[in-house]
Amino acid sequence: MTKAGLIEQVVRRTERLASIPAPPLEEHDRAAVVEEWWSTELHEVSIDEVGNVWGRVRGGRGPALVVAAHLDTVFGVDVHHGTEHRGGRLYGPSVGDDSVAVASLAALDALLPDDPGGPVWVVATVGEEGLGNLTGIRHAISNPRTDIGAVIAIEGNWLGRVCLTGVGSRRFRVTLDGPGGHAWEASEVDSAVHGVARIIAAIDAAPRPENSRTAVNVGRVGGGTAINARADCAWFEIDLRAITQEALDALTATAEMAVRDQKADLVASWASLGDRPAGGLDPAHPLALAAFSALTDAGLDMEVTEASTDANAAHAAGIPALAIGITVGSEEHTIREWIELEPIGAGLDVLAATVMTYLRSIR
Repeated sequence: MTKAGLIEQVVRRTERLASIPAPPLEEHDRAAVVEEWWSTELHEVSIDEVGNVWGRVRGGRGPALVVAAHLDTVFGVDVHHGTEHRGGRLYGPSVGDDSVAVASLAALDALLPDDPGGPVWVVATVGEEGLGNLTGIRHAISNPRTDIGAVIAIEGNWLGRVCLTGVGSRRFRVTLDGPGGHAWEASEVDSAVHGVARIIAAIDAAPRPENSRTAVNVGRVGGGTAINARADCAWFEIDLRAITQEALDALTATAEMAVRDQKADLVASWASLGDRPAGGLDPAHPLALAAFSALTDAGLDMEVTEASTDANAAHAAGIPALAIGITVGSEEHTIREWIELEPIGAGLDVLAATVMTYLRSIR
């Protein structure tokens, strides 16, 4: 296949994937399409117990370099899925995050030499977004189809970015229950809504860990029964993030203390909604140097970044990992999402060069 034909195939596959709804842990329809494509192109293709699609691109001795991209999106099945070409861009939910990345995985078969320097596998993972909690990549690492020596996570619209730091996150749903009562007649009774507000304010005002970038976000709040009733139940969902595990632990301890510090009327319960470990890769590691070299040789600007991706699970397992991209785009996680089509060829070359340079550097 010519390079132009390969790029055209990636674009067509991006359109096909982006037309299929795939909320976290409901990616089976996309997985079936990917399995069908790979079954005639790659080796040892299979879908594992949690829904990941595996394929071997090249064999060889030693642990494999695994290239991963996630099947799932942030969009529910009620959101219209489809794509539209406007100018040199492709628009549509999930085109960049992460349809174009999944569509690019099998292109490695055409781009790599017969012996790139070691085994290369690809995996289309489930459960990367939202409450998926990295289900797919965690399973892939703990139950691998092959020995894993390193992981490259692909985020479709990140061309030029090399993500070496895995931002850790912990997500919780906190619920307060109390007796409730009439707004006037039982005015001495504490309201669960008031309690939730106090907790959120306390967490927001608390000192943050030093020497680490952190973020605290309360994304959803609910509760109460009527404007003239003391709420007997209220809840909120909170997302804590940090670039080091120590800072993430400190944020968690601050939140837990604020939840415990409640008046006698209210009883708090704390449920985990997700736990992504923080971690990172030394910029001097051969995998990082391979990504830097590939972008430099392609004449592309480079930015070292921090984010939460499938690479986080590899960091936690002590496996060298980073995340790179295929093209450029923006407005991910919205229905206005878009990617540029022209850079896809360069992105594919950068991916292949990163793979080959790394494998040959450790040979």
